[in-house]
Amino acid sequence: MQEQEQQQPLSQRETYQPVAFTKFLWWLATAEKEIISECTIDRNRYAITGMTVLGTSLFATLAWSYFFSTVVSNIFFAILLGLFMGGIILSIDRALIKGITAQNKRKAVPLIIRGLLALTIGTFMAQPALLYLFDKEIHVQISLDNEQKKRDKKQQQDSLYAKQKNELLLQKTRTVQQLDDKYNEVATARNNFIAETDGTGGSGKIGLKDIAKAKQNEYEKLDQEYKQLNVAAQPKIQSIDSSLAAIEAAKQKEQEEFNTLLNDSFLTRIEALHNLIQNNSAAQFRYYLLIIILVLIELMPVIAKTLLPNGTYDEKVRLREEMEKAIVNSNTAKEQELKELYNQMAFEQDSAFMQQFFADAKEERSQKMKDKLQRWKKDEDQSFDSVWTDLKKNFLSKQEN
Repeated sequence: MQEQEQQQPLSQRETYQPVAFTKFLWWLATAEKEIISECTIDRNRYAITGMTVLGTSLFATLAWSYFFSTVVSNIFFAILLGLFMGGIILSIDRALIKGITAQNKRKAVPLIIRGLLALTIGTFMAQPALLYLFDKEIHVQISLDNEQKKRDKKQQQDSLYAKQKNELLLQKTRTVQQLDDKYNEVATARNNFIAETDGTGGSGKIGLKDIAKAKQNEYEKLDQEYKQLNVAAQPKIQSIDSSLAAIEAAKQKEQEEFNTLLNDSFLTRIEALHNLIQNNSAAQFRYYLLIIILVLIELMPVIAKTLLPNGTYDEKVRLREEMEKAIVNSNTAKEQELKELYNQMAFEQDSAFMQQFFADAKEERSQKMKDKLQRWKKDEDQSFDSVWTDLKKNFLSKQEN
């Protein structure tokens, strides 16, 4: 912090005016400016806590920006998303440290809950940072992993097409074997015929004799059968070769499409990082060391708030809250008394008004009743019950519900 506060007499300390950056740090630390300004020692403590919150939020912004840069092509959009997630982490950290008070600072359950939450966030935030730190090694591992994925894909394709390919190869082998067997028969018959004509085999007679002619006929017959068999077998062999070529083309196309899907996205890098630390003991040690350091960065606000001692600010906050509660209760009680007093006075005045009304209306009601009776006396056709009904309707009061 660049600000250096000069020592002031006690009578002048109420004139302390913090700079804008100090106010910002207090806001990060969730301190009330009106109260913290009066607490000389706690000013620095809460500024330190604010610095830890600021550092954590900046780290979160950088980590998330790098993470989004691996999944979106627009770097400006990745930075905006990183700022958004950094703001969320900032809000979570402020909520965590705001919940740590002098009363529950040493309680195990709230501290464990906050620690687990911060640990979870910190562990996930550490992944993008580790990907950035091991970027070169990870790309080498991605290359190795991709080659292994290509081999695995090729094995899967071979296994998938193995049955169909073996059936076609077996058909081709049988067809070619039939041709070879027939060709061997033709070759044997031709050799027997030649040996019979030159005197080196059979009867030993030179020339085209009866036996030689018979062997010639047998040779020509077998040769004609071989030619017919070859003519019939060639389209079948060509069809099998075409099917085998189609299978290889399909396998090649699938392999090329699979190769286009290979990339260096976030999950691919995470997988490469996992394989890297499994196969490299040096990287494994540094990986876990960096995990601990990066998680501690996320835990810094909670650790700072928990370790820093309670000062006058916490006591003033407690007393101020108790005072506000007492004032609220007092104001509520007074408001209730005023409402009750209003209702009582209204009741008394309304009662007096009603008594006056009935007193003044008594003589008028009596006179109107006498007038009604005089008219009934003159009207001999009107019954007493009808007169009474009319009096009840027009002169008697109705009870309030």
